[in-house]
Amino acid sequence: MNNLTNEIFQETAEILKVIGHPIRLCILKGLYVEGEKNVTTMQECLNIPQSTVSQHLGILKNKGIIKGRRNGLEINYSICNEKVIKILETLLKEELI
Repeated sequence: MNNLTNEIFQETAEILKVIGHPIRLCILKGLYVEGEKNVTTMQECLNIPQSTVSQHLGILKNKGIIKGRRNGLEINYSICNEKVIKILETLLKEELI
């Protein structure tokens, strides 16, 4: 296996580890299906504390999977990683999530 292939596998494995958490996967599914959302909307949908949602959003943002756009006092999040979008398309097509 050459270095480029190894790098691609390492990057993909890291993405899969990050999105493999049930809450993060649920957040990503919501963003993919319904589009941009703020923390409060996600928290109400997931029925978990806002601090928990924020913690998972921070992980996704730090890994470059989502981005935030400020809208007044709130931040609206959306998926910005094409690999993650392709993974979600595959999962949703198979109705696994």
